[in-house]
Amino acid sequence: MLMVDDDPDVRRSVARGLRMSGFTVDTAVDGRDALRRVGADAPDAVVLDIQMPGLDGVAVVTALRAMGNEVPICVLSALDTVNDRVAGLEAGADDYLIKPFDITELVARLRALLRRGTVLPRRGAARTIGSVHIDPASRLVFVDGARIDLTKREFELLAALSDNVGVVVTRERLMELVWGYDFSADTNVVDVFISYLRRKLEAGGADRVVQTVRGVGFVLREEPVR
Repeated sequence: MLMVDDDPDVRRSVARGLRMSGFTVDTAVDGRDALRRVGADAPDAVVLDIQMPGLDGVAVVTALRAMGNEVPICVLSALDTVNDRVAGLEAGADDYLIKPFDITELVARLRALLRRGTVLPRRGAARTIGSVHIDPASRLVFVDGARIDLTKREFELLAALSDNVGVVVTRERLMELVWGYDFSADTNVVDVFISYLRRKLEAGGADRVVQTVRGVGFVLREEPVR
């Protein structure tokens, strides 16, 4: 486990809490230090502060994903930095936690992300829903014949919905299927990733296949609407 924060007090306290919860923890003092440590000794997961001088958390996530590194990343963000938090997720982070937070919640989220990391890649028959073609074996997605590049988490979200075509899947169930949460978490991470997914699937003017059922969850329908 790698804990990255430029604030030494936060870095020490979080690292101590993670160690007391059974994790082996290394620390990094900033973004550049984080990239060096990940390259030297690949961690199982990264806890990463967003706001850091020099190379910030978003830049670190972007760099890791650009290198093809899919290590689970939970970004930390102050309550008033919504845009930074969203930018971190959009860059490829898996989850976020708002400061200040309870170490037990961070531990639960990290364990959930690590459980997801042990799940075998999806296999099964390719399927087409509206203009969207999904191939679970190759993890490829096409819209009207054009390939769409999805992040690992975006693909897993789409695959989970496609396993339940026509069935409304609650946010809680999606958290369990895609993020591995077996507990209630106060987060809008599902909604954020749904928005990313829609943006990519609908970029060329394609019909909306991922639909919202207000107050319940989301559904992938055979007959999309605009």
